[in-house]
Amino acid sequence: MANARRGEIEACLNGKTWKLCLTLGALAELEQAFGDDDMLALAQRFEKGRLSATEAVRILGAGLRGAGHDVSDEEVKAMRTENGIVGIVDVVARLLAATFGMPGGAAEESTPRSEVRSLDPFRGTT
Repeated sequence: MANARRGEIEACLNGKTWKLCLTLGALAELEQAFGDDDMLALAQRFEKGRLSATEAVRILGAGLRGAGHDVSDEEVKAMRTENGIVGIVDVVARLLAATFGMPGGAAEESTPRSEVRSLDPFRGTT
């Protein structure tokens, strides 16, 4: 079970429930992958509400590895959710919210999607 106080979330990927957490090591991995200088730069990047597929893969991979799962980014690329890409975006948004204290961050797994809209990379397209 995920511990929201530690920034953990749970997500159903490929029909299996996984725990994800952006630990300090996972954040360092993302800083290096994105070329950001520090965690504040990472947070600012994600607050913009835009997300590429490559960024989603790296964030999910780092979150899975941060929670102790031995998965590669190649394996993450093949992962699916019941809701397709919208489900992937939701998982990424919840993980970032839990990590950076953004809207919906310390909430239960049943946080309504509307509470994490500020992290929606597709905002304004529907």
